[in-house]
Amino acid sequence: MITLQALSQFLDHLLSPSSFGDYCPNGLQVEGKERIDTVAFAVSASIAAIDAALKMDADALIVHHGIFWDKEPLSVVGSKKEKLSRLLKGNLSLFAYHLPLDAHLEVGNNWKAAVDLGWQNLHPFGKMGRAAIGVKGEFMPKQVGEFQKQLEAYYRHPASVALGGPAEVKTAALVSGGAHRAIQEAADEGVDCFITGSFDEPIWDIAHERKVNFFALGHYATERIGVLALSELISRTFDIRCPFIDLPNPF
Repeated sequence: MITLQALSQFLDHLLSPSSFGDYCPNGLQVEGKERIDTVAFAVSASIAAIDAALKMDADALIVHHGIFWDKEPLSVVGSKKEKLSRLLKGNLSLFAYHLPLDAHLEVGNNWKAAVDLGWQNLHPFGKMGRAAIGVKGEFMPKQVGEFQKQLEAYYRHPASVALGGPAEVKTAALVSGGAHRAIQEAADEGVDCFITGSFDEPIWDIAHERKVNFFALGHYATERIGVLALSELISRTFDIRCPFIDLPNPF
């Protein structure tokens, strides 16, 4: 068992949210129980995730996408009311870490994936405000089709691709989630491949015109990586139960 204060301090120290200019409040968004035995983890604070956390008697829920965003209305109505109602009624704390969990060098969505995929000579990539949240690196040369299969196996998600770059690849940049516009930065830096979660119509032409291979592996799939890594770290550090709530999401 740990205290809510101890968990909050650990997360803020680990993820350094003050280093980022973000679109949301990072850290404790809703205060619940003071004593914590079980921390549930999910990519987003959906009603389904909150209900699943309550069903497993979790004392806190840690997510990548919380319930407060700068561009959303402040009114507590509709699904936001339902989420807050469930959290408060269940005395369930909600933590959310957005860009800090993208960028972290050990448990972040991007650097963790790059290490798992065997990339070498890693460097920050994808400037977002005051900090870079992505990563770029090198790997042994391989055919682009082989590289695609490796990505799909790792993320457990089919790739949407625009293969405008070389047939043999050895460099890539990665920014998880909805970062398809960063393809321009990847092309500027001369990497063979750019990987993210989402895509949009202009990306097809950009990839071919700027001669870079583009891969979209799903917003959810690319941002499950950091949440899973953080759950394992919290479990090891505090010796508490840290189940991951993996909800089907094709996007």
